Amino acid sequence: MSELTFEQMLEESLKTIRTGEVVEGTVIDVKPEEIILNIGYKSDGILTKNEYTNDSSVDLTTVAKVGDTMEVKVLKVNDGEGQVLLTYKRLAADRGNKRIEEAYNNREVLKAVVTQVLDGGLSVVVDEVRIFIPASLVSDTYERDLTKYAGQEIEFVISEYNPKRRRYIGDRRQLVAAQKAELQKELFERIKEGDIVEGVVKNVTDFGAFIDLGGADGLLHISEMSWGRVEHPKKVFKVGDKLNVQIKEISGNKIALSLKFDDENPWKDAASKYVVGAVVTGKVARMTDFGAFVELEPGVDALLHVSQIAKEHIEKPSDVLSVGEEVTAKVVDFNEADRKISLSIKAMMAPEPKEEKEDSDEEVVSVDIDAVIAAENEEE
Repeated sequence: MSELTFEQMLEESLKTIRTGEVVEGTVIDVKPEEIILNIGYKSDGILTKNEYTNDSSVDLTTVAKVGDTMEVKVLKVNDGEGQVLLTYKRLAADRGNKRIEEAYNNREVLKAVVTQVLDGGLSVVVDEVRIFIPASLVSDTYERDLTKYAGQEIEFVISEYNPKRRRYIGDRRQLVAAQKAELQKELFERIKEGDIVEGVVKNVTDFGAFIDLGGADGLLHISEMSWGRVEHPKKVFKVGDKLNVQIKEISGNKIALSLKFDDENPWKDAASKYVVGAVVTGKVARMTDFGAFVELEPGVDALLHVSQIAKEHIEKPSDVLSVGEEVTAKVVDFNEADRKISLSIKAMMAPEPKEEKEDSDEEVVSVDIDAVIAAENEEE
């Protein structure tokens, strides 16, 4: 019986491998573009960067070192040059497919970092399986710009699993909607009318601002932004501003807000400031054909009727006054209940002797300021 040569004994001691087989190897050399592994076969295995990961930016010397062991899959036993080609990412993908299938069946919430922002949505990778989240499933509201999600870790569920077509669809929208519903429930259980709460400006419109209260949005109408006159909400607020607001009214799932706090109400001490006979100074805020509204302080306007501007007859206030002009006048009527103040410049003028009786008997003109303001708002 002939003895086996050393080469024959060595070859018989080595295992046989087949394409598709999963083997364990030991790293014997690492280069930026490839890893060499001893897989217990007559030839060492070659694991290229393309077969390690889909991330082209990875330097293999940062993920493996000599002596490490790793499981790989045999891609080709002989590449034509006697080398065994290996793959790690396809083995990971096989296992990832199993992982994704389990997550799909169990409705498990997955976490992954957004690796790509595409025109139609986001791309994430879970265990080497690429999952696409369409733009319509990213949030419960439409988002035109998805770039803010780049590199961000997000949560989602698998809504479609089709390994034959390699189609894996993620859904973040239902998680966002469920979370908001829970936060909304908690918010409405916590707040009541009159409460002061903190919020963040979410959107600003011509008629007001929507404030995120952490579970629901409240509307801060332009009429509730200040005791004074607000020309336009966008001149006062911008998206992202933080502010404390008062819950004015809760109606179903709608919340009305206000910044007109009672302790800042300019009318609370108006009775002592604007007694009849007091001389006051203010600026003309706006004008109508019958008179000019003078702002005495933010939130307190008084009417200077056209008949009280001068002794001589004036057709309309704009003939002698202009918006922004400072005027000094006497308070001739104060109605705290209706929050109405009437002014007169003419009352400050010394009467001519022959007209003294007529002037003293002249009736003070009273105008419903609230009705005038309401009419102006309707016209706007």
